[in-house]
Amino acid sequence: MKRYILGFFTAAAAAAALWLLHRTFPCPLTALLTPVNGSPWEMGKLLYWPYLPAALVIWRMTPERQGRGGHCLLLAAMPQGVLGRDLMWLDIAIFQIAVLLGFWVSWTVLRRRALAAPLWQVAGGAVLAAVWAAFIVWTFAPPELPLFVDPETGLRGIR
Repeated sequence: MKRYILGFFTAAAAAAALWLLHRTFPCPLTALLTPVNGSPWEMGKLLYWPYLPAALVIWRMTPERQGRGGHCLLLAAMPQGVLGRDLMWLDIAIFQIAVLLGFWVSWTVLRRRALAAPLWQVAGGAVLAAVWAAFIVWTFAPPELPLFVDPETGLRGIR
């Protein structure tokens, strides 16, 4: 359980650091790692990128006999897209709840040794790589879908 607590704080620190990095140095490179607008797709970056170092911490602290896979990636639609206005405290709370839920799912999967076969490990890596590529491509060229629209400005991606 200690590894999940440390993973949670790693994800929270990484999210804050990435947000600060983009606010301090706004450029296309930092825009790949943080939301560039309030669309649900862009807000998903707040869960995806910070979860990677947290998953690495959990993986390194997990004994090999328990299996080292099964981490869950959660994307959440932030309240701005639903309510049409920004509630920062609610954004932060949803982020924290989503990360905790992801760690709980991961802990449950690892405890049961579900998805421990090499095939599932490769499949998980492929999904992770596909989401990574989608974040990069769709930051610069998002599809014409509502998921990618900023509810305040109506813009998509970096424009």
